[in-house]
Amino acid sequence: MFQDEKLICEDCGAEFTFTVGEQEFYAEKGLVNKPKRCSECRKLRRQKVRRKMFDATCALCGAQTKVPFKPIQGRAVLCRECFMKNTNIEEGKQEQTEE
Repeated sequence: MFQDEKLICEDCGAEFTFTVGEQEFYAEKGLVNKPKRCSECRKLRRQKVRRKMFDATCALCGAQTKVPFKPIQGRAVLCRECFMKNTNIEEGKQEQTEE
């Protein structure tokens, strides 16, 4: 049914193989378009798309952390652990008030 196919990367122009395994994966996921980039160019593209992270200090525990937004002076920033604890507490309050 499937067989290895040679494609040309639209970014670097290199030839790459769209393997039988990759084609089966694409079919399984319902993807109809063939890849346009070689694996190296896909990897580079994903790295560029990642958000810039900003240094911050957690307002609750004082730990140094990184957040995907620029902290604003006067607004509290929480580390992941404190955020998750705080979110769970808030969810518990909502559940109790709904009953």
